[in-house]
Amino acid sequence: MDAIDRQILAELESEGRLTVTELAQRVRLSPAPCHRRLRELERTGVIKGYRAQVDPAAVGLGFEVVVAITMDREDAATITAFEAGLAAVPHVRHAERLFGDPDYLLRVLAPDLAGYAAMRDETLATLPGVRRLTSTIVMKRIVDSRPLPLTSTSSTPT
Repeated sequence: MDAIDRQILAELESEGRLTVTELAQRVRLSPAPCHRRLRELERTGVIKGYRAQVDPAAVGLGFEVVVAITMDREDAATITAFEAGLAAVPHVRHAERLFGDPDYLLRVLAPDLAGYAAMRDETLATLPGVRRLTSTIVMKRIVDSRPLPLTSTSSTPT
């Protein structure tokens, strides 16, 4: 991946609906080579897909909670069952397994406090191996869905 590929990615991250012609103009290529590079980035999985960013509050999911989960068992079967169960919960926006404590960190969306409380008690707390759930209500997002620092010098591997 060279500087032009990184520039293509940066442009698409900031505005994913660019036409190939518009993208080519922004990265100073003619459309045909730009299109070839774009297709190669898609083929190799660097570009994983395209989608709209939807405002959760606009669709009734404006209540966000960061949930820390500590497991009581961490054998392979329990972890597999827990992660499969977690992946099936549609209101879990992000889920990450961590080293150390807590074992998992989630971002969960709900319509309101009552909706989250029901989901916490009836779904999240009942997943295999859960010992403790700690919920923190998000007051305000400061940085969200920031594009990757693809064109800065600090992102270049040494």
